[in-house]
Amino acid sequence: MTVQSVLSELSSKDQPALIGYFPAGYPTSAESIEACVAMCESGVDVLELGVPYSDPVMDGLVIQQATEIALANGFKLNNFFETLKAITSRVSKPVLVMSYWNPILQYGVKPFAEALKESGGAGIITPDLIPDEAGEWLAVSEELDLERVFLATPSSSAERLKQVAKVSKGFIYAVSTMGITGAREDLDAKAKAVVSGVKATGTEVPVCVGIGISTSDQVTEVNSYADGAIVGSVFIKAYRDGGLAKLRQVVHELKAGN
Repeated sequence: MTVQSVLSELSSKDQPALIGYFPAGYPTSAESIEACVAMCESGVDVLELGVPYSDPVMDGLVIQQATEIALANGFKLNNFFETLKAITSRVSKPVLVMSYWNPILQYGVKPFAEALKESGGAGIITPDLIPDEAGEWLAVSEELDLERVFLATPSSSAERLKQVAKVSKGFIYAVSTMGITGAREDLDAKAKAVVSGVKATGTEVPVCVGIGISTSDQVTEVNSYADGAIVGSVFIKAYRDGGLAKLRQVVHELKAGN
């Protein structure tokens, strides 16, 4: 089942969609596998599996600290696909990989994509890759039938939104505010404008909102005008503070809207 089919089906039934992020290797590979499986079992509709990276320019403090711990505990990109396969073999929810572009370039775009496909991954979210510079990835993802998620931001021009809508598969990542990831008390009103701008292109690709979503009310609000809410830092905090039990509880609460 693809990410796009899952989100489109939920949207057609007017049901909320929850996309959950967790970094591979945090705090260890084995523990991250159990955390990701727990998230899928507790209510996330799509899982984002993060690739720990030493220069996470878009990530807030919670994700930065988690990825630093993963790297300190020995995470290596070569081991990433073992973790991914261990998760996809146990869950029915689609799993997207979230990675900065440099690690993929260093690994090799096609080898990375082939390993991802072999490991059961649905595709890649590339937060720092723009469509203009994505020629190799577009060709490889088309060849291997992998989904590719690009970002739409409050500063994106109408032309850029058209470009993002044209090349994205799976969903379009609408950034709620100009800044780094992390929970915010008030979700930036610019999120609605970004979603409206993307929808105005006429695309049928789902549009999901991320960065700053931390409460069940915000998940409900985002799902009222978008095709899904993306949550990351809150799940990492829950796991950090209360292990699998707390993580399951928070996923359930955000999915159930209470």
